Amino acid sequence: MKLSRRSLLAATTAAVAASAAPAAAASGPGHGAGRELRTGFDRLAADGYAPLDGQRVGVVTNPTGITRDVRHIVDVMHADDRVDLTAVFGPEHGFRGTAQAGGSEGRHDDPATGLPVYDTYLKSGQALADVFTASGVDTVVFDIQDVGARFYTYIWTLYDCMEAAALAGRRFVVLDRPNPLTGRAALGPVLHREFATFVGRQPISQAHGMTVAELARLFNGEFLTTPVPLETVTMSGWRRSDFYDASGLPWVPPSPNMPTPETALVYPGTCLFEGTNLSEGRGTTRPFELLGAEGIDGRWAEAANALGLAGVRFREAYFTPTFSKFQGKTIGGVQLHVHDRAAFDPVRTGIGLLISARRSWSGFAWRPDAWIDKLTGSSRVRTMIDAGADPDEVVAGWREELAGFRRMRRGYLLYR
Repeated sequence: MKLSRRSLLAATTAAVAASAAPAAAASGPGHGAGRELRTGFDRLAADGYAPLDGQRVGVVTNPTGITRDVRHIVDVMHADDRVDLTAVFGPEHGFRGTAQAGGSEGRHDDPATGLPVYDTYLKSGQALADVFTASGVDTVVFDIQDVGARFYTYIWTLYDCMEAAALAGRRFVVLDRPNPLTGRAALGPVLHREFATFVGRQPISQAHGMTVAELARLFNGEFLTTPVPLETVTMSGWRRSDFYDASGLPWVPPSPNMPTPETALVYPGTCLFEGTNLSEGRGTTRPFELLGAEGIDGRWAEAANALGLAGVRFREAYFTPTFSKFQGKTIGGVQLHVHDRAAFDPVRTGIGLLISARRSWSGFAWRPDAWIDKLTGSSRVRTMIDAGADPDEVVAGWREELAGFRRMRRGYLLYR
């Protein structure tokens, strides 16, 4: 990265971001020991919305944009005369969360507040910049709970909105929330640019180990052709080693098939089964924890357990999805049981499950649209598995590029 871009990034990031590391360092050894987590919105509101003073504000958010007492931030801001909230922007699944995967709520007026709600889903570049211009806002605020995986689309909504705000000449403010997977390390393959889609716009690792504010800084410093005037309002009381339950915050499903933090824990690996003919558990009460297909029996669980993957065990399981793949059919497969979160590597586990499924079930097949390549960020994982590689060999294939991403991300981290 060029020094000029780093200097520009520093100049356009709010002072509140720089205060995050000391706040976390001064905290006690664990949640409840003088270390109550305060989200970016908590800190923004406590400061009287000072960064938004004199601005017409639009918020990019969804049902996860809540306070500790589960009020939505849009409802809170709308009722507070210290902030001029004039618009809301809804991503995939919509602002109030009424749409399933691959859907949105469209342009409408919010019944609760009367605010105009604009649809951002599948919009980018100048088309999205035109939405910001039409809304009349001066500042775009982003507050959505991420789950830590490259192919979870909200981080690319963030990227697209930053790019569009720069094109429209708007300020951009990111309100931070925890990464439920912790922020300890980046894991998995790094996207190759020729495989860029809405499940991966830019070359980051499959599990990025960053918060949305940190990602915004990285996007601005590394990937946006024209950096946006960016401010980040950080959390206090969060450490990189914290899983979501350490936050004390309520969990609101960021999307219909992300019901619990435990789902988020396995998702960066088991979402890879979207690229196969197996069910990834959609249509069950344990999406991404249950995997299976017709014709699979206990041999898959035996093969997966034989890999000795750290922190997880696999149980032979049978289930009947109510929608998506194998709707209404009883199928066999496995359920993941994570017993040691600190040792568990979701991406390596996902690779091991793909390999063991392919070896133990003759019906295994990739989706014909090469979706697995879009999820993993290149054709390498698929071709190595097809060639008979074991998990160690597949993981070794991305080691060098992952080390490069880890070096890059280091300069954008905000918390100890």
